[in-house]
Amino acid sequence: MNAIDSVRDVLTRNMRQSGIVIAFVVIVAIFAVLHPSFLSPGNLTNIVLQYSYILILAIGMVMIIVAGQIDLSVGSVVALTGAVSAVVVIRNGMPWWVGVLAALFVGLLVGMWQGFWVAYVGIPGFIVTLAGMLIFRGLTFLVLDNASLSPFGGTYYNIANGFLNGLFGGYGFDVFTLVIFAIGVAGYAVSQWRSRRGKIAYQQQVESMPLFVTKLVVVAAVVMWFGYQLSISRGLPIVLIILAVLIIAYALVTQNSVFGRHVYAVGGNRHAAELSGVKVKRVNFWIFVNMGVLASVAGVVYSSRMNGAQPGAGNMFELDAIAACFIGGASTTGGVGRVGGAVIGGLIMAVMSNGMQLMGVPQSTQQVVKGLVLLLAVAFDIWNKRRASVVR
Repeated sequence: MNAIDSVRDVLTRNMRQSGIVIAFVVIVAIFAVLHPSFLSPGNLTNIVLQYSYILILAIGMVMIIVAGQIDLSVGSVVALTGAVSAVVVIRNGMPWWVGVLAALFVGLLVGMWQGFWVAYVGIPGFIVTLAGMLIFRGLTFLVLDNASLSPFGGTYYNIANGFLNGLFGGYGFDVFTLVIFAIGVAGYAVSQWRSRRGKIAYQQQVESMPLFVTKLVVVAAVVMWFGYQLSISRGLPIVLIILAVLIIAYALVTQNSVFGRHVYAVGGNRHAAELSGVKVKRVNFWIFVNMGVLASVAGVVYSSRMNGAQPGAGNMFELDAIAACFIGGASTTGGVGRVGGAVIGGLIMAVMSNGMQLMGVPQSTQQVVKGLVLLLAVAFDIWNKRRASVVR
């Protein structure tokens, strides 16, 4: 293989992942040109606050999809867990953390309920979670007695609306926010360097050092610019910290743990996974338990953002989460998908929604655009598989 072929191979080996990043950059650039305030500090902060719960759902959903399953109930679980928190905190006057724990416990029970039917009874996840979507929505109405509950106020309200700022002082910008982002950039650089060294040790192809350094510099510049925009607005959103912890944790679990490898094995070839000793039923059970817990986290964040609970909360959230995963590179047949890709897919959905809202695009048109983007993403997945099979 000559030098040109090596470069081409490195650039195209992960076309799905690199392509979605390029698409994200293009979409951001388009809205930045069409609406001057799109990249303003205030609007960037609003994007983080308004769409964080979709990204949380996408983190769990990508594991479900990688395993070859689907979960249609997460929107209803968001509503139910938010309702439970509201009843505990608002109606019964309990501390905010009791409401959070109650929501997480309900999410755990929901995940165990659905995981049992999928893993040990053998009912397809589509059917189980379709039933769950109806069951948990009905339970939400019962818990709230068909009425909204508000406001939370206090610490609970700050979960999705609060900011950390002023801890290190400020000079027209929040120093603490920039320090946190700088630590994140340093951590990313170290992880990429270790990954590169690992590939070299196993004699795998890597990009040239100049290209590697350029990639790190570009990522660092973009991340620090984003951090600066937040620092001159209201500081570091608390919900962004929660989201960052979840992304890092689940990226490590899916890529560097035995359980993560088992999830990919089950989605890639269930029969082969069973023959290899993978406990398929156990894997399917725990991915639904995990999804239930993450849906409850999203329920807490959403109810905090709305400062209350409504019977209709979380409507269509499951479709946004599923769309984020497929747009981010997950395969419709399972076995393929990454947490990072799902997050980027979710950001694309968030950017499109926010940008179209700023431009005054009707809600009906927004739904059409989102549907077309999802259709194109899945079409690209199918085309890419056919192209790969022809090459082989």
